[in-house]
Amino acid sequence: MRGEPSCPKCGGRVRAPGLFADTWQCDVHGSVHPLQPVIPPSVEALSVVVARAKVPVWMPWPLPVGWLFTGVAYAGDDRSGGRATAVACSGPGPLGGVGELLLVAEELGVGLGARFAGIDGPDPGPHMTVDISPQAKVLATGRPTPLWHVNDAPEDRAVFAGEARGLWLWAIVWPESTGLLMYDDLILTDLREAGSEVELLPCGALSPRLLS
Repeated sequence: MRGEPSCPKCGGRVRAPGLFADTWQCDVHGSVHPLQPVIPPSVEALSVVVARAKVPVWMPWPLPVGWLFTGVAYAGDDRSGGRATAVACSGPGPLGGVGELLLVAEELGVGLGARFAGIDGPDPGPHMTVDISPQAKVLATGRPTPLWHVNDAPEDRAVFAGEARGLWLWAIVWPESTGLLMYDDLILTDLREAGSEVELLPCGALSPRLLS
């Protein structure tokens, strides 16, 4: 498991701020908010990300029956705070087998969602057809939030994106058939506002999707 920050857009190595730049630098993408090392899922690890996040930490709450929390990641540093967050969950797929869901909240241009979605980034806008009705809808902190299908993603996943609280919200599911989950008015909670019930969160093994 990698133990150093990496580029949120490509996973490459990044250089810490120094004499020649006051931001983290990727040789390919220039100034970036570094993706911090991913650690095994636990309530404690989640609490660290929640405390540092400047953007929502979205999670289906309550979790669908049989689903588990399988990891969290964030892009940012001690100075900037978390400018993008990613929460992974897994459980029984709507059509059988195991489904996986990755929810990403991020500021414009961070590029973490596009990386996990497998598309050219950094933002989903160019890959969305928003002049048609949204293909899915979630309830994000009580507000109906439309999501549109994101085109050009690899065939092994379904990708949806929209706007919540003035920021990008990505929902990435594997396999593609698990996208049916997005048509059930999924309820999302920003864990920055959750209470002590989060301490009862069921945790599973670390999702390899966060390490891709």
